[in-house]
Amino acid sequence: MNLLSKFLPRIEFDSYADFKKNYKVNVPENFNFGYDVVDEYARICPEKQALIHVDESDVITRYNFGQIKRLSDQCANVFASCGIGRGDVVMMMMKERPEAWLIIIALAKLGATVIPATYQLTPKDIIYRCACAEVKMICIAEDEDVIRHVRDSRDACPNVETIALVGDDVTARFGDEFLDFRAQMYAASADFVRPVGERAPRPDDTMLIYFSSGTTGMPKMIAHNFTYPLGHITTAKYWQHVEDDGIHFTMADSGWAKFGWGKIFGQWIAGSALVAFDTGRFHPDFLMRIIGEVRPTTFCAPPTVYRFLIKEDLSKGDFSSIHHCTTAGEPLNPEVFYRFKEAAGLEIHEGFGQSETSVIVANFGWDPIKLGSTGLPSPLYDIDIVDDAGNPCEDGTVGRIVVRNASTDHPVGLFTDYRKDPAAMEKAWRDGMYDTGDLAWRDSDGYLWFEGRSDDVIKCSGYRIGPFEVESALMTHPSVLECAVTAAPDPIRGQVVKATVVLARGFIPSEELKKELQNHVKKVTAPYKYPRIVEFTAELPKTTSGKIRRTEIREKDAGRGQA
Repeated sequence: MNLLSKFLPRIEFDSYADFKKNYKVNVPENFNFGYDVVDEYARICPEKQALIHVDESDVITRYNFGQIKRLSDQCANVFASCGIGRGDVVMMMMKERPEAWLIIIALAKLGATVIPATYQLTPKDIIYRCACAEVKMICIAEDEDVIRHVRDSRDACPNVETIALVGDDVTARFGDEFLDFRAQMYAASADFVRPVGERAPRPDDTMLIYFSSGTTGMPKMIAHNFTYPLGHITTAKYWQHVEDDGIHFTMADSGWAKFGWGKIFGQWIAGSALVAFDTGRFHPDFLMRIIGEVRPTTFCAPPTVYRFLIKEDLSKGDFSSIHHCTTAGEPLNPEVFYRFKEAAGLEIHEGFGQSETSVIVANFGWDPIKLGSTGLPSPLYDIDIVDDAGNPCEDGTVGRIVVRNASTDHPVGLFTDYRKDPAAMEKAWRDGMYDTGDLAWRDSDGYLWFEGRSDDVIKCSGYRIGPFEVESALMTHPSVLECAVTAAPDPIRGQVVKATVVLARGFIPSEELKKELQNHVKKVTAPYKYPRIVEFTAELPKTTSGKIRRTEIREKDAGRGQA
């Protein structure tokens, strides 16, 4: 069984129009994910499968909700013994250790704020986050680089009172340098008393803070309150199509907002177990083997993973257990869609959203997929396309994606504020709208076609060129594994289209291949969009969440006056 009926007065819908018009979320008074979802499952069906953990030695461990409740209560008692309570901030760098889930739940029960952070943070990143958010405690997974970076940061983080290390025999190996979190947790009492009075969490309190990926500047603090998990019912049930008593597998580290999208909130509410792919490795062959062993029913991965998969022999994998595939993070190139469907027999349903939101626009499944389109608006949000002055755009006109009535009718799933950043708030929230900063156009059927971040659009000789269409054209060439299209400075045209290309195995950079790629784009899309500059590279610059940092390419090109 699942808990959807506890939060949705109606679960099944006949069409997208029915879904858009009649979908509604009931927010219980004092909703708390730890108590109202995890503990409730533990009460009514404690043996229900919750988490399947695959570790670095390929050992698979399964947890049910009864175990998750008990361990999260023990975890909460450890935090309480460290002085953590309502309003305190804890940062975690946990990879996909089982403790990542337990920490999030335990802190929710205490009313504390969690900052999910990637294990790839450098000392500079750690110091910045600890200072901005006034972090009181850090929890880290045992990893040589993470330990070194935290040690190098410690003296510059005076607010941090405790650093907990999740590993085995921590005290024996590190002395009192770190709190031995795992040993403390298993030794703690499983009797946890829910806080009351001033110590009890409130729905409007801050449950978690994501730091933005920093694609265009210093990361911002994106604050969500305790109703945030309910916004991800649409993400999990209606976009990812997770199944009650099924198994959902999202490729995401616990430090990414994608973790919240695909590895805990909406999926557990809808009754699906989750896969923790805690291996520290990504290789298509290995991923395919794990899929064959774990047998997920639904699967979600960023386009990068699908791009690598289609370059392999997918006949070696067994995808027969998977009923539905999704992707988000960046636009999906049609070539990837076709190749994956041909090899695995599965269509990839694209979705769009941000760390600030749950899924905003998606191919929900009632209507046919239009390749290149991100899909149709979520019923949670009043989505519109507007010009720079905030006026609605006609169909076919590129404009800014906004959430209307965001201030007066704040939907669950939408962030509350950019913490301590009034300039960012003023830029993003105006006239009652939340401006996502992304560009798209809408067709006559209501589908949205993503053009890119407003900073990514190329203005060349009077034309506005979105990078996605050029990237999609390049991806249809067999030599291209990955690519990023950006604006490069040009003294005559102002800007020209530049393609930075990672080649597939077996292809060697050459002037002849550059010309071949340029001519290929001219044939596939409008000739004026072809990349006048083609640069080959071993890898693309990416954020810690795996998104391509086009801004880094632009900054390098601007610094040398040419690509």
